[in-house]
Amino acid sequence: MSSRPAGRRSSASATAETAGARVAKAASVESRRAALGDLTNVVGGRSGAADALAYVKKGSSASLPNVNRKVASATKPTFDRFERAISHHGNALKKENPGLSHDSVSMEDDMLTCNSVESPGPPFLDNAASSVATSLRRCANDKLPVSDNRDTTVSRWRKHCPTPIENDNIFEIETHCKDPELCSTLACDIYKHLREAEAKKRPSPDFLETTQKDIDTSMRAVLIDWLVEVTEEYRLVPETLYLTVSYIDRYLSSKEINRDKLQLLGIACLLIAAKYEEICPPQVEELCYITDNTYIKDEVLRMEASILGCLMFEMTAPTEKCFLRRFLHAAQLCHEGPALHLEFLASYITELSLLEYSLLCHVPSLIAASSIFLANFILKPTKNPWNTTLSYHTQYKPSTLRDCVKVLHRLFRVGLGSNLPAIREKYSQHKYKFVAKKYCRPSIPADFFQDASS
Repeated sequence: MSSRPAGRRSSASATAETAGARVAKAASVESRRAALGDLTNVVGGRSGAADALAYVKKGSSASLPNVNRKVASATKPTFDRFERAISHHGNALKKENPGLSHDSVSMEDDMLTCNSVESPGPPFLDNAASSVATSLRRCANDKLPVSDNRDTTVSRWRKHCPTPIENDNIFEIETHCKDPELCSTLACDIYKHLREAEAKKRPSPDFLETTQKDIDTSMRAVLIDWLVEVTEEYRLVPETLYLTVSYIDRYLSSKEINRDKLQLLGIACLLIAAKYEEICPPQVEELCYITDNTYIKDEVLRMEASILGCLMFEMTAPTEKCFLRRFLHAAQLCHEGPALHLEFLASYITELSLLEYSLLCHVPSLIAASSIFLANFILKPTKNPWNTTLSYHTQYKPSTLRDCVKVLHRLFRVGLGSNLPAIREKYSQHKYKFVAKKYCRPSIPADFFQDASS
């Protein structure tokens, strides 16, 4: 009988040792830091990322009460000193003016109390802190001078703005702009820089005749029409499409490729543009899938490296969309109809220009201004589509836009054929107000292209 309790005790001790080993092992696993691979691999390691986040929350929650106690202990003495300062002022005033009642307060008492509330003053700063504050204030006044005259400051920012063609009936975009993201103060300098950059980073207008031997205009148009469908399918921003076409034309201007690599060039340029513009760009495997696996991942990455080397990593380039945004803002200030119809119609005309190879001879800003001209004409055919406000902000006269507007007018009425339906179908939807189905008169009056000064 004595052997059974001993066996039970030995098995109990072994169980206790095993349980203790498990607890120690769990504690070591819990204290172990999560691997970086689990945190970064979002697609394949969601459980690892969740465990790591739970571990971070578990470790940080214990320190929150200590932080709160520190904040409470740090703020309480300051508030007590603030109350003592106010009571000190009140007692001093009562001793100097014993005739004042408790309910009546003089103007001087009110002003002293307000001053003590707004700025506690030097009693709350020691000598070292006050000297540091004085030096910082002096440095700020020296480095950041603020002009008392607002007109002088505004004129300094606008010294590079274009001079108006006519002084009457010109609406300033900056005065009507309340969106801080549009940088209205620096808009003139920004668009002046973009106008200089568009002349430097533009493709050759005749690369299909001089550089390429196996590609023609119809192949380029088919590629861009297909890219429009891809950007719509993945809901990419319009800037990605314009930047993709810019990369394609700039690459074809300097390197010769065969027609079987043209689609590979398109998806590689789309990948680079999406990385530049999008928050969540498509994966390389997805781009290979939409080409029916014609190309593999390594081919796309090699083409991406070739494009970056050919363009010398100069991926920032002004496109038609950059200028269209500001030109639309200027056009909508004096537009009487719905603003969305004008915006969608001008965007539709501008995207049509991407398919036309002959328009590469024009800079993007001129194409954007011509799209505004034609959109205004389609919406109001009896009214002059150009005015002094648009001439002032676009720096283009109607006579300068004549050739480009006529090409865009032909594209809008005739199109490029039934094999390029993507853009027309895109803007025939309800969300774009069916602007692709709007009627356009067969001719534009010649009087609309006459300059206002003449």
